[in-house]
Amino acid sequence: MTWIENIDYYMPEFILSLQQTGIMMGISMLMSLLLGLPMGVALFLSNNNEKGGRSFSYWILNFFITLIRSFPFLLFVVTLIPVTRLVIGRAFGPFPASFPLSIVAIAIFARMVEQVLLDVPEEIRLLADSLGTNKWQYIWHFLLVEARSGLLLAFTTTTVSMVSFSTVMGIVGGGGIGDFAIRYGYQSYQYGIMYFAVSVMIVTVFIIQMLGNTIARKIDKRK
Repeated sequence: MTWIENIDYYMPEFILSLQQTGIMMGISMLMSLLLGLPMGVALFLSNNNEKGGRSFSYWILNFFITLIRSFPFLLFVVTLIPVTRLVIGRAFGPFPASFPLSIVAIAIFARMVEQVLLDVPEEIRLLADSLGTNKWQYIWHFLLVEARSGLLLAFTTTTVSMVSFSTVMGIVGGGGIGDFAIRYGYQSYQYGIMYFAVSVMIVTVFIIQMLGNTIARKIDKRK
């Protein structure tokens, strides 16, 4: 069969792999927003820039994030299989694969959120204090508004990283486009199929990055 005929033959499996990757990405990125964003804000608020000294909560959160980010991803996934089975009920498939992916996404995004917030000018806090705002008003109406462009870029970068991480999940039964490329491309000696899958991933990453950059420029209040 020609290259085009091969792609057409394996298209049902390719579409299934895209759906599996979409499930893993959707769940992990949602969890990074729901947990990674407040964790990053908590890191920033407990940092020495805010309180004159790093609190105990800062060291706990910092230890968790540093531990997760320093752990080799494949070994992390394998090590977490018993926990995944305990939490999800099974260890294989896109939904169980979303569990370790979500933990990594939360850690990466939380660290990036902290770094973005550290770049917010001190004048913003002084302005909020002069207006008599409480902590939550300061976070919602001043801190996050001022840093929204950087936060979106951080989320975009996290998403791109998780696209790459998601390709590894096929090795441990998570499925996805990485599993498709290895199973139907590399292991079957059909390198055209593998290159096709890789090309789709590259185009996807470019689209995500371009969308993130474009929206971040439009919402950047400094321009």
